[in-house]
Amino acid sequence: MKKLKFIFLLLLVALISCERDDICAESTPTTPRLLVEFYDINDPHELKTVTRLTVYGEGLADNPTDDNTEGTLVYNTNSIDLELPLIIENEGEITTSRFILEKDTNLRLDSNVSTNSNIDVIEIEYTTTFEYVSRACGYKSVFNLINVTVNPDQDDNDLWIQNEEILEFLVENENTVHVRILH
Repeated sequence: MKKLKFIFLLLLVALISCERDDICAESTPTTPRLLVEFYDINDPHELKTVTRLTVYGEGLADNPTDDNTEGTLVYNTNSIDLELPLIIENEGEITTSRFILEKDTNLRLDSNVSTNSNIDVIEIEYTTTFEYVSRACGYKSVFNLINVTVNPDQDDNDLWIQNEEILEFLVENENTVHVRILH
């Protein structure tokens, strides 16, 4: 019984001594993802859906299927926007993240060998800065975009992405569109 009272007293002290700033609120902004929106190449002010989009980080998935979507950020979904997690490296160093964007994934998955999806690669170069949030939340990463390139290896003659444009170089929240892709 003494053990039970001691454990109860210990828990009570722990709860009472826990201050408000010891818990990071879910609403506190932390490290943001890069927000990308897709626009019509013929009418650059109009959002345009990418049909059956699949997205994954380079090297994280290989031809995902309905049975295996591990490593994908988006799988076989119609989409007008996308949130990409950027790799966090050393502060101030240039970092590169590469993503595979596959349009019309359903054509790769069907049984018709004469149809196929269209895959483009985007490469994002940026630096990272760490900002203090609070004692409970610690630090968050903020990214400074340097460059966004489609097909950086120049080995694809059938690009579905026609142009890319950085709208906001500082990635500090997920409320702002950072990159616009025209297709």
